[in-house]
Amino acid sequence: MRIFIAFEGSFEPFEVSADETVEAVKLMIKDYFHIPLSEDKQGRRYLELLYAGAALKDSWSLADVGISFGSTLRCFVKEEDKPTLYVFNAVTQETMPILESASLLGKKVSQLRTLIALRCGFPVSVFCLRTPRGLEMYDCNTLSDYQTDTGSTLRLDVWDGWKEFLMGCLLGQKLEVQRYLSNEGPVLKFQKRVALYIAAFYGYIELTEWALKQGVRPNEAVGMHPCRAWCHEALHADVSKCPIHAAAEAGQLLILKAFVNCSVLCLECKNAAGQTPLTITVKHKHKDCVLYLLGKMWSTVSFLKMSVPMRIYIKIKQWILRAQSHNLHKSQLCRARVCGARVGDTVMVDGFTKPKMTSKSWHQAGNEDSQSSVGKLPPLGIQTASRKPVNPLAMSQQDTREQTLKFPPLVDANTFSELQRHQQQNQKKSTATARKKEKLIRNAYLPQVPLPPVSRVGYSHPSFYYATPSADFLLRSSIASFSEHSGRTPRENAIYCLAVASAFKEKRWLQQLEIARVLAKKSISNLTTQGGLRACENPPEPVL
Repeated sequence: MRIFIAFEGSFEPFEVSADETVEAVKLMIKDYFHIPLSEDKQGRRYLELLYAGAALKDSWSLADVGISFGSTLRCFVKEEDKPTLYVFNAVTQETMPILESASLLGKKVSQLRTLIALRCGFPVSVFCLRTPRGLEMYDCNTLSDYQTDTGSTLRLDVWDGWKEFLMGCLLGQKLEVQRYLSNEGPVLKFQKRVALYIAAFYGYIELTEWALKQGVRPNEAVGMHPCRAWCHEALHADVSKCPIHAAAEAGQLLILKAFVNCSVLCLECKNAAGQTPLTITVKHKHKDCVLYLLGKMWSTVSFLKMSVPMRIYIKIKQWILRAQSHNLHKSQLCRARVCGARVGDTVMVDGFTKPKMTSKSWHQAGNEDSQSSVGKLPPLGIQTASRKPVNPLAMSQQDTREQTLKFPPLVDANTFSELQRHQQQNQKKSTATARKKEKLIRNAYLPQVPLPPVSRVGYSHPSFYYATPSADFLLRSSIASFSEHSGRTPRENAIYCLAVASAFKEKRWLQQLEIARVLAKKSISNLTTQGGLRACENPPEPVL
C-alpha cells in the first residue's frame, strides 16, 4: 500500500506492506533522505514518526495502529543528550540522571552535591556520594580524582537509621516522621531542622506547621550532624542554607507566606553566597514568589504614632535580638561561639572512623520500634506490706480460688442466628469495599483512558456456559498463565492498551478502541508464540 511521509517541508510517497514494522519504515526514510543518525556516549540522533498525534514505537506494525492506504506520517529528527552521570538514591531506590556538560567531571564533588540537593530536596548534610566501588567521595576532591567516567552511576547514601525518617519527609507523612525521630537530644534537633527544610522544598503544609510548633525557626541554618559539627572548617558551604532558602528555590508560595508570618527576619536571611530569598526567587524565575516578596520588602510597619519601612524594622529587630542575647544570655552566647566537640560526644573523622552513612534501615542500625516497648509486664518480685517476698505462684493460686468464674450471658437461638447473619453481611460488605479499593489502586492507567458514560439501563443479558466441562478449567489456566508471563491481569492489560491508544488524539473514540483491541490481541498472540501461554487445539466455544 502507499503511504505519505512529511519530512522537513517535503511530501514523499512510499510503497510499504501493511505488516511492515515502524522500525523498517524508519530505515526506508533514512536511506531515502540520507539522514545521518548516530549514537555515542554523549547522546544520540534518531527518527520519530508521528501518526494521529501519537509517537509510534518501533515494534508496532502499521496495521496495528490503523495506518491504511493514503495515510500521512510525519517524520522528525530528534537529538537527545545522554546524562553525564547517574545517581542512585538509596532512600527512594530511584536513579537520577545528571544532565550537565562533560566539564562537570573536572569539578569538585561539592559542586555535584549542590546540584543533587537542588534535584532531590535533601540538605547536603544528610547524604554523601560513593563511587561504584563503594568509596566515599569527599567535597575537597574532584570527580576525576575518583576516575569517574561519563555515564557512571554514583550512589547517594544517608545516615544509618534515617531511611524511614527521610522517606516520611519526602512523602509529607507527619506520623512517619515522628515515629522515626532519634532519642538523642542534639540529633533530634537536627532532624527537626531537616524535616522543616524538606517540607519547605516540597510544600507540605502539615509537616511545616508541626516543625514550626516544635520551635524550629525558618531562618535557622540546617547545619551539620552533631558528630560532624566539630569539623566546621571542612564543611560544605550549603550547610548554612535555611528552610526559607529551600522554599524560595522551589517556588513554594504558601510556605514562604507561612515563614514570613512566623518571622519577618526571613526576608533578610542570606545564604552562603549572600543571596536573600528575593534574589533566589528572581534567579529561579518564580514570578508569584517575586511579587509577594517585593510587596513585603517595600511595605511599612505601623505603630501608634509612626510607621517604619520594613527594611528599617528588620534592622531594628536584629539589633534588639543581639542586645538581648548579649545582656541576658552572655554565658550561653560565649559557649555557642566555641565550635568543636565536647567531652563524651561522638565524633567522625573522614577516612579513619567507621562510616555511619551507609543507608542502613531503622532496625539494621540497632534501633527499636517505639511501639514495641508498650505494655511491658511488671517484675516477678511481689512484696507485701511487711516487706516479705511472696511466692507469685501461691498468690495466683489463692486468687483463683477466691475469684468466681463469670460466663457471658446466655443468648437464645434466634438472637444468635440473627447476630451471625449480621456478621456475615458486614463481612461481605467489607470484602466488597476492599476489592473495589484494590481495583482502583491497581488500575494505574484508568485516569488516562477516556471511557464513554456508563449506561444505567438494566438489560437482561442471557447467561452463557461452556460446551465442555473442562473448558472452564482451560480458560482459568490460560488467564493465570497470561498474568504470570505478562505481569498484568487481562483487565489490566486491556486498560493499558486503552491508555496507549488514547494517545492517538486525532482519532475518534471508536477508532482508538479498535487500536486498543488490536494491541491487546497482539500482546496475547506474542505470548502464545513465545510459549508463554498454552495454546489449546480445541478452544472452548461459548454457547448462549
